Amino acid sequence: MASVLRAVRRRGRKAGPEGSSSGPEAKRTLAGRPTTLVGMLLAAAGCSSDTTTPPVDSGDLVLVIATVGADPDPDGYTATLDGNVSLPVAASGSVTFSQVLAGEHELSLSGLAPQCMSARESLSVVVEAGQVTTLEESVFCETEPPVLVGAGDIATCDLDSDDATAVLLDSIPGTVFTAGDNVYPNGTEAEFADCYEPTWGRHRLRTRPAAGNHDYNTPGATGYYDYFGASAGEADKGYYSFDLGTWHIVVLNSNLEDVDGAAQLAWLEDDLAMNPAACTAAYWHHPRFSSGFHGNDESVDPLWDALYAAGVEIAVTGHDHHYERFAPQDGDGDPDPAAGIREFVVGTGGIDLFPAPFVKANSEVRRSTVHGVLKLSLAAGFYRWEFIAAPGGEIVDSGVSACH
Repeated sequence: MASVLRAVRRRGRKAGPEGSSSGPEAKRTLAGRPTTLVGMLLAAAGCSSDTTTPPVDSGDLVLVIATVGADPDPDGYTATLDGNVSLPVAASGSVTFSQVLAGEHELSLSGLAPQCMSARESLSVVVEAGQVTTLEESVFCETEPPVLVGAGDIATCDLDSDDATAVLLDSIPGTVFTAGDNVYPNGTEAEFADCYEPTWGRHRLRTRPAAGNHDYNTPGATGYYDYFGASAGEADKGYYSFDLGTWHIVVLNSNLEDVDGAAQLAWLEDDLAMNPAACTAAYWHHPRFSSGFHGNDESVDPLWDALYAAGVEIAVTGHDHHYERFAPQDGDGDPDPAAGIREFVVGTGGIDLFPAPFVKANSEVRRSTVHGVLKLSLAAGFYRWEFIAAPGGEIVDSGVSACH
């Protein structure tokens, strides 16, 4: 009997969620398998038992799905627990995994149509013994959302990396942004004509630029403003905003020695108040946070704080010559998944790349050996990011997030 008891105990510890599913709320149970000690002993001895009391070290796990936008697949999706137990779940419904062993588990969602994205690639959850644990997940569906694509630190006549990133833009429709330092070394009229125009210049009519410090190496950044014209905002300001689909986009001038910072901040606060879009993004040149050689730039704190107070989702910057993605954070660099700004450093448009050796808090991804562009698909209520490497077009970082 002792050996039988030890075997039963081992089997009990290894038992996972099994069973069948049906109805609007799919359910996985251990139905038909004895789960009390007496029942397990009888089963091990070849006897039967009708005892089905749940094990004391298990709980129920409920996954609730909410689909935003038009769902192209009426059959819904497939939820998988720990890679081996799968159940169907409606596009806006729930599924219950019953008698899941207490502890940490992983859930994933599959069967999504190409135009749909789940908010997280995988879901980690801790199941408490004797409790019902509920996990909520959103799926976002939209056909061909507006696209904002680009980079900073771009063109030079001495390299051909800007040619490679411009080729990427050739196949990506949408609005092109620049995050400053559009042409090296000095942003002169001749450099824009000879170095920028043959590459990124073929997308000028759909470009909304931001200015960088190299653009201001020419006094007043006259080469920059003359080249881009009204698309760059007023020549003595360089900050402006526009709408893209349901999103509001703010372009700022972080060259604070060359622009009236107080006037820009007042304009920004007014602009955000007058455009309370559900989703807002901003871009400029100098990063508030960066693991590169330039590092964190506290001079843009007032701008960041105004954006944070307004619930802005995304900030895109350049200046440091690498790609980096941060988790949402506040102006002090503290993580804030509920209301923080997600910053992308994208100084990868074509100029020489540099390492990012001074890793900052909340930095999630860094790439310092590939040029590329950041593609933002801006749907109603959510966004997808893709960093696309040049040449070749490999996606080396991607994800999706709901707006605040």
